[in-house]
Amino acid sequence: MAESSFDSGDRDYAEIVVVRHGETSWNAERKIQGHLDVELNDAGRQQAVRVAERLSKEPKISYVYSSDLKRAFETAQIIASQCGNLEVLTDRDLRERNLGDMQGLVYQEASKLRPEAYKAFSSNRTDVDIPGGGESLDKLYDRCTSALQRIGDKHRGERVVVVSHGGTIRSLYERACPSARKVEKILNTSVNVFRLYDGDKWTIQVWGDVSHLDQTGFLQSGFGGDRTSG
Repeated sequence: MAESSFDSGDRDYAEIVVVRHGETSWNAERKIQGHLDVELNDAGRQQAVRVAERLSKEPKISYVYSSDLKRAFETAQIIASQCGNLEVLTDRDLRERNLGDMQGLVYQEASKLRPEAYKAFSSNRTDVDIPGGGESLDKLYDRCTSALQRIGDKHRGERVVVVSHGGTIRSLYERACPSARKVEKILNTSVNVFRLYDGDKWTIQVWGDVSHLDQTGFLQSGFGGDRTSG
């Protein structure tokens, strides 16, 4: 998808650059994170620096929002520091899906260790909660799309960054492109540019762009089984 061209004089939409957090050791090990608060690893911090450098050269960022989980917040801080030393505004509704009893498990072992949770996680139904306090896909969708809509309503005519998580970003994609094929992997520090217009219209200008990582050697380093929602 082509690079976004943002005209700050056009006031009928907010341009929201949604970025997945950098890599964590759990991503690389295919451990399921959900709401568990795992920090970036060294590769993830370098990825965050790369995406921050990229965004600092693009049209002006007015605000930076983030999930309150460390892996997203640290990514957002690195971006904010290179885009005018902005404050990072946290929103719990930008968190990853709560995966209940699946959290903390290696993905390949989950079906044996937590069969009921794995069954709920793998269900084709979107209204199934995961045992252990986990969320259904419907609850995740409602939570995160409402959060992005609030941000869009507040920042019409501005360009803002939102740092979030794989499962969350997948839900945002489904809100913008409800009839499109479902997306699987959301890569660490991928850039996804949404435009939110008056009247609840969402479009996607850029999707899954990791061109800032092309020369870093991190693309093969374990984007961490995003099916696990990281």
